[in-house]
Amino acid sequence: MVTISCDVCKKKIDSVITNRTFFYYGNHSICESCKDSLEFQVRSVVRNKEPFVIEWYEKFIDDQLGKAVQKGRI
Repeated sequence: MVTISCDVCKKKIDSVITNRTFFYYGNHSICESCKDSLEFQVRSVVRNKEPFVIEWYEKFIDDQLGKAVQKGRI
């Protein structure tokens, strides 16, 4: 059994199922609740972005995760 901890909230994830109980975003492993919080936080910014550019989105997500890891929460 593999145990992974969330890079943001530091919670340990015992039952590891990729893309179900934890997710990889760039260099970060995050739990499901942090992923949901991240998606909720960036949703309004992404919806209002015209024109949408995938490179911008990837950098934006990486920046948001970097800030969240420093704070310990999203």
